[in-house]
Amino acid sequence: MPETSTALHQRLRRLLFAIYPEQDPDALARQVVEAFWPEGHSARKRARKAGNTLWSQRDGILITYGDSLIDGVYKPLDLLRDFLVEHMSGVVNGVHILPFFPFTSDDGFAVTDYRKVNPTLGDWPDITRIGEAFHLMSDLVLNHVSSQGTWFNAYRQRQAPYDRFFYEASPEDDVSTVVRPRTTPLLQEIETLDGIRHVWCTFSHDQVDLDFRNPEVLLEIIRIIRLHVEMGVRIVRLDAVAFVWKEPGTPSIHLPQTHAIVQLLRVLSDFAAEPLILLTETNVPKAENLSYFGQCNEAHWIYNFPLPPLILHALLSGDARYLLGWQRAMPPAPHGCAYLNFSASHDGIGMRPAEGLLPEDEVARMIETVKLSGGLASMRSLPGGGESVYELNTTYFSAMARTYAGEDAHQVARFLCSQTIVMSLEGIPAFYIHAMLATPNDLEGVERRGMNRAINRHRWDYPSLQEKLADPASDQARVMAALSERMRLRAQQPAFHPNATQFTLHLDDRVFGLWRQALDRSQSIFALHNVSGDRVDLPSGALNLIADETWVDLLSGEELTPDQTGVSLDPYQCRWITNRR
Repeated sequence: MPETSTALHQRLRRLLFAIYPEQDPDALARQVVEAFWPEGHSARKRARKAGNTLWSQRDGILITYGDSLIDGVYKPLDLLRDFLVEHMSGVVNGVHILPFFPFTSDDGFAVTDYRKVNPTLGDWPDITRIGEAFHLMSDLVLNHVSSQGTWFNAYRQRQAPYDRFFYEASPEDDVSTVVRPRTTPLLQEIETLDGIRHVWCTFSHDQVDLDFRNPEVLLEIIRIIRLHVEMGVRIVRLDAVAFVWKEPGTPSIHLPQTHAIVQLLRVLSDFAAEPLILLTETNVPKAENLSYFGQCNEAHWIYNFPLPPLILHALLSGDARYLLGWQRAMPPAPHGCAYLNFSASHDGIGMRPAEGLLPEDEVARMIETVKLSGGLASMRSLPGGGESVYELNTTYFSAMARTYAGEDAHQVARFLCSQTIVMSLEGIPAFYIHAMLATPNDLEGVERRGMNRAINRHRWDYPSLQEKLADPASDQARVMAALSERMRLRAQQPAFHPNATQFTLHLDDRVFGLWRQALDRSQSIFALHNVSGDRVDLPSGALNLIADETWVDLLSGEELTPDQTGVSLDPYQCRWITNRR
């Protein structure tokens, strides 16, 4: 057994007692250590201190499927690495490869084997090569596995230990208050070697929930994390983590045991020799999402989930008031934590995080406008009956095709504004590959695959994409060039450190404005974003430009003086006005 510090053992013991009060916490703590630090590995003597040194303004993430780029000849993971090295070097330094394991449905999120790479993508050496050039993020789909996978097949045959790996419930149990993102029945009747069982399926009947009441499930998940770390993973995304602990008669989301499990994984990452970062995926309203920072003892990063719908609303309406109101009320990330900012993801635009932030009539108008641009909507069941829109299915680029006023010639400028907001905010920017590539809605993919989310999961023919990127007039080349230039600029600005000071400016309802200041106060940036199709003139004195310093707009190169007459923004123009070049 690897040598461990008293501090590590005591932290694990306390959390394991909270999760499994009827088990021997000392014995369980030893098993956890053996799972995460097998022979040949050892923990740090002291936990890594919370701080902001694991990330900087140079950090950015590209989110992609392993097969977003294909050519029918080379392995998709090799094509992805080629794209990253050729086009993304100096633009982002991290890549989130969405589940790259064998699977049966939901584009990878119904995993059949966590220990293998999907052979249609490549193999572990292809993953590790990417991890040698970029910070690698992997998905830990820890809430559920495929109904056709090895574990569940063994469960149906009642083979130990898998006969206790899945959450069983009774049709008589009270599940009326269970919170879910889907409309399918929660319980699925399954025939096993011992007769009929009813298994819990939060997402779909092909995604059967694991039973974390059994500590063997947690230990196996920890062993899998260790394997992924060995293969080069440095950022672990805890997919659907909010649902991992469930109890009939409760909402079965965000339960105390769930938070204790995240805290335990944070302890392991803090004592790991490798610099590991935990990211929780909780697509829920603000307060629930923020809870996964814990007391600086849970996730290092959480998603800024309200951003996608709020940015979308601002740019469709030409009005930043709701985006500004939300941002003014947002706390800075706690010490040792950071937000992950994004507008577009593989799942579309989640609407639950907008609850309480946008009026219902504005949400309805936004949904209508997106549908006019070819977008779709997915529904969820409400506790007690009924349905509501869970997410908008569209590429973010296509969602920018029109505003409430109709179509216009500003789609590219509007889209660039949306992504520049992501870059300007406190936190780390992340870009879905189809945002970086200005991919339009894939309606043919929806029809072919019978799934709304396929609209935003296009697979580019790599040679065709390369041709578009070589054509400076294409949307793909224009968007990638502009976003790349801005990300390279951003990496040089200490005021854009993910934890640098941020203050929301009171300017004009059409302008989303922020003031950022470097941690050492060496630089200020006024980040201004015109979300409207109007020219906006800000009066003299609107910005607190310190006298006797030279101020310049990094994006246009224009110099400004503290006593000049106002600042103007063209439709959808963004400005980064700084006192340091």
